[in-house]
Amino acid sequence: MSNKIVIIPTYNEKENIQKMLDTVLSVHSDLHVLVVDDNSPDGTGSIVEDNQKVHPQRLHY
Repeated sequence: MSNKIVIIPTYNEKENIQKMLDTVLSVHSDLHVLVVDDNSPDGTGSIVEDNQKVHPQRLHY
């Protein structure tokens, strides 16, 4: 497992989260991302969960 992790705190980031995840995950194939969402009512969490299906070992929510 990698010892590199990016932590992304979110709240109502539906407009930004996909681009952010795409950008960060493309930086290095050994990089992990942890998204900490504060129960966003705009659907940010659903977008992150959909991305977890594509990157199950690297994206944590």
